[in-house]
Amino acid sequence: MSERMSNAPIYYALAQASFNPIAAMSKYVDQIQDSLRLKGYTLFETRLVQQLSPPSPDQAPQAVLQVTPVPVWFITRNDRTSGFVLTPVGIIYHTTRYETHNEFIQELLEGLMTVHEAVTLDHVSRLGLRYLDAVLPRAGESVEAYLAPGLHGIEFRAKERYSLTESVFETSPGPLVTTGTLVARVVRTTGPLGFPPDLQLNNLVMNPKFNTTESRAHAVIDTDHFVQGRMPVDTEGLREELLSLHAAVKSVFEVMTTTHARAAWA
Repeated sequence: MSERMSNAPIYYALAQASFNPIAAMSKYVDQIQDSLRLKGYTLFETRLVQQLSPPSPDQAPQAVLQVTPVPVWFITRNDRTSGFVLTPVGIIYHTTRYETHNEFIQELLEGLMTVHEAVTLDHVSRLGLRYLDAVLPRAGESVEAYLAPGLHGIEFRAKERYSLTESVFETSPGPLVTTGTLVARVVRTTGPLGFPPDLQLNNLVMNPKFNTTESRAHAVIDTDHFVQGRMPVDTEGLREELLSLHAAVKSVFEVMTTTHARAAWA
């Protein structure tokens, strides 16, 4: 996944930082939103998301799950190409116009530090990067020409609806946390380019070159690398951790794709 590809396959990327719960986050949202507004994130929306809560320890075992509304704040650029998703326990930076990993990581860190300046966080508990790459073969080419041989699926004399390959690796990423988790998935199907069930655009718009309802044979490479642990709220330490997460994602991407694919995207 070299930087500034002329035909880069990334159509959605997110970077996440979870932190110690801030129950009173709604008190600080105005300050956070105003700081991010001055950095170009001028759109603002609040939603209540229903969250399931397990019974408390003092309740009977047969007690039902409780549904609790949790506020989520969306702070987005005017053109809806990137933005932040803020909750009482974390912040996500996501974009449909990915440029370079340095710029991408810097945006998350600036959002996180904006929150820190407002609420004084104690620690960061999770860092993660996730990328969706679209494998859209050119005319006369096949999906298989872009994917490493082990990702071609099962050959069988029947019409394939879709194929899913998933591998999970234990990594040793960066200076702050000794063990990470890297999930590498490939979904092959015929249809419009879409999103995994657990992801939504959330106020963003697709890059026009990927925004099509055309049904075509394609694949989505979905890589998710994260660490969990108690990490200090220190910009440079967190940056190094995120850079190490990205380096492993780049390496596994190169293993999953062919030389032909990377030449087509260069």
